[in-house]
Amino acid sequence: MKIDGIPFKQTGYFSKIMCDYLEEADSLKPFYNRFPAFENFEAQIIEKQKNFPKINRAVLSEALNKQYKGVDSSTATKINIQLLKEENTFTIVTGHQLNLFTGPLYFLYKIIATINLTVALKEKHAQYNFVPVYWMATEDHDFDEINYFNLNGKKIQWNKEASGGVGRLDTQGLEVLSETLAAELGGSKNAEFLKELFTNAYVKHTNLTDATRFLANELFKEYGLVIVDGDDIALKKLLIPYVKSDLLEEKSFKAVTKSIEALNTLPENYGIQVNPREINYFYLIDGVRERIIEQHGTYFVNDTKISFTKDEVLRELENHPERFSPNVVCRPLYQEVILPNLCYIGGGGELAYWLELKSYFDAVAITFPMLLLRNSALLIPGKQSEKIAKLDLKVSDLFLKQNTFINKRVRAISNIDIDFSPQKDLLKVQFEALYDLATQTDKSFLGAVKAQEVKQIKGLEYLEKRLLKAQKRKLKDHVIRITELQNDLFPNKSLQERQQNFSQFYLEYGDQLIPALVKSLKPLSKDFEILIF
Repeated sequence: MKIDGIPFKQTGYFSKIMCDYLEEADSLKPFYNRFPAFENFEAQIIEKQKNFPKINRAVLSEALNKQYKGVDSSTATKINIQLLKEENTFTIVTGHQLNLFTGPLYFLYKIIATINLTVALKEKHAQYNFVPVYWMATEDHDFDEINYFNLNGKKIQWNKEASGGVGRLDTQGLEVLSETLAAELGGSKNAEFLKELFTNAYVKHTNLTDATRFLANELFKEYGLVIVDGDDIALKKLLIPYVKSDLLEEKSFKAVTKSIEALNTLPENYGIQVNPREINYFYLIDGVRERIIEQHGTYFVNDTKISFTKDEVLRELENHPERFSPNVVCRPLYQEVILPNLCYIGGGGELAYWLELKSYFDAVAITFPMLLLRNSALLIPGKQSEKIAKLDLKVSDLFLKQNTFINKRVRAISNIDIDFSPQKDLLKVQFEALYDLATQTDKSFLGAVKAQEVKQIKGLEYLEKRLLKAQKRKLKDHVIRITELQNDLFPNKSLQERQQNFSQFYLEYGDQLIPALVKSLKPLSKDFEILIF
């Protein structure tokens, strides 16, 4: 495999706030704890070690042992669960929704980044243990975001009426989708593995949490991955003090609002990812996950007839903490309360909203984790790599918007010069002399001179566009080939990793796919990786 890369900023697919974060812009430093560089982990370890209660480790390990009951986990995973009891053990975490059959390809990149960082940290800090963790978003209720995946340009979708936390959804109806997938995959050896994997995950398990755990475990268990379900009464008990502060003091709302105000004062105008509510918890029971709203001392569950007095809601919290589900503002805190975590690995959108949260972590005295942008990659099969070479293309040019990409290529291979920049520059110089003349004679002519300059520049631009259009027609075959190639590698004019499912690549590379990615993707990389198989 050939490995190359280009800086995230040059891809054009990442937000300004993420590009500035990767460059460690001074304006963003108040919004995070430490930047994820190897030399910064020792201080993060010491801080987390001081602030993480030993009792939380025992609760976590016991809860995980229960969650893994009946799961065919690897020896490495079992050891990691036991190691979490030890005060010299820390986690590296990524989180993701329960997307059907992993959803987009970057699901793999998130987990691989987590695994690779734990390995690298162990090499540098042998006295500590580092455990890779995948946090399943079992309490999420956005079913429409997770009920499909793309394969061979087709949308494989699970049509079902759904409400409440998605992890509790039964898998009824997925046996039909299993048949649809089987027909699409074909009959190769790798296809048979994928069919069996889907069936064993989704047809042989009764809810989406268990199905997703099985799937992620099968793909990554040999690397010691530990999979956490936060929808757990024992783990939720550790969250009770923080839920109480939200219900009674609006603590998360006040702290995050201050962060947002500070971000909004920055000249970069980054925009805000999430806005806090006065109470950032849902009430969660089977089939229901609705916001908790306080009005005049009464706590209502939105769109239901459920309500509590202040004393009743506190009693409900003590007796049934599992019914209080954090939203996007408080879920990161929950994670850091129950895990001895050093670093969270996420996508650009995720990290952008994490940057709003540090003030809340400070307010409740919980160590804020390092924030690491996950690996991103473009997988280029050998045949497409050969096409790139034959067409004499730069891989970096494939990231351009399609019209810009085509125009650049047409200009590059044309036997005539279609760039009128020299003529435009010469015209501007000539008009400078006319401006001087008008200033010395009659300044009222300056407007007329300016109008002529604009008219003639536009005329040159029009001629340039006409010639470029004509040349595109002349080079039609080349334009078609480069457009088809770009569309293959950037489906729906988007990043491959956001559109395609891992199964499409597993069909070709089989059980070598994940090991090859583990070997190729580098922890703490600031480049978008180009992997040529």
